[in-house]
Amino acid sequence: MARAELDKQPTDVRRMFDAVARRYDVTNDVLSLGQDRRWRHAVIDAVDPKQGELVLDLAAGTGTSSQPFADRGATVVPCDFSLGMLQVGKKAKPHLPFTAGDGTRLPFADATFDAVTISFGLRNIVDPVAGLEEMRRVAKPGGRLVVCEFSHPTWAPFRTVYIEYLMKALPPIARAVSSSPDAYVYLAESIRAWPDQRGLADLLTRAGWAGPEWQNLSGGIVALHRALAR
Repeated sequence: MARAELDKQPTDVRRMFDAVARRYDVTNDVLSLGQDRRWRHAVIDAVDPKQGELVLDLAAGTGTSSQPFADRGATVVPCDFSLGMLQVGKKAKPHLPFTAGDGTRLPFADATFDAVTISFGLRNIVDPVAGLEEMRRVAKPGGRLVVCEFSHPTWAPFRTVYIEYLMKALPPIARAVSSSPDAYVYLAESIRAWPDQRGLADLLTRAGWAGPEWQNLSGGIVALHRALAR
C-alpha cells in the first residue's frame, strides 16, 4: 500500500513517502504548475538565514528545500522520517547532513537551532501540535519558525475551482508523472481537511510559539506562517 489515510499513522505515511521519493520533486513541479519554486524562495526570504546560523529543515525530503539555506551561508540540517527520501537526497546532495527523525521525537538537543522551518510536512505529522512543540524545544530562545503549508484560498469562487482541481484533476495528473500516484489521493484529501490560516496560527499559539502571523501565497493556496520561540 502506498497511500496513507487521514489518521496519518506514521508507518503508513513513511511507506507512502518512500514510494514517491524517486520522482517526488518532478511530480511536485508538475502538480504545482511550477509554483513550488516560488514558494521555496518565499520560505528562504521569510527565514532570512544569516552566515553561520544553524537551520533545521524538517520534512526536508530530498533536500531541494535545504540547499538554498546552504547557499546563503547557513549550516542546514535536512531532517525527514522517510528513509527513501533521504536516500534519494543523499545521492544528489552528498554534502548535506541528511538526518532521519520523527517530527514528534526530534533527535536534537534543546535550544539547538537559530531557525526551524517545515514546508508541506506539518499536516503529515500524526499530532501537529506535538510536532510544533518539538520544533519549539529544539529552537533557541528567540529562534524563528517558518511553516509553509497548503491553506485555504481567500476568494470563495477560486476556492471552489481549487477544490475541484484537487479532487478531480490532481489524481489523473499524478498517475502520469508520479512513481506512486495513489499517494496523491491522500495529498488532495489532507489539503482539504487542513485548517485555514487562522486555524494554523491558533495551533502555533497552543504549541507555545509567540506572535504567529501569516502571508498568503498564490491567492491563499499556500500560507507562510512565522513565529518566534519564547
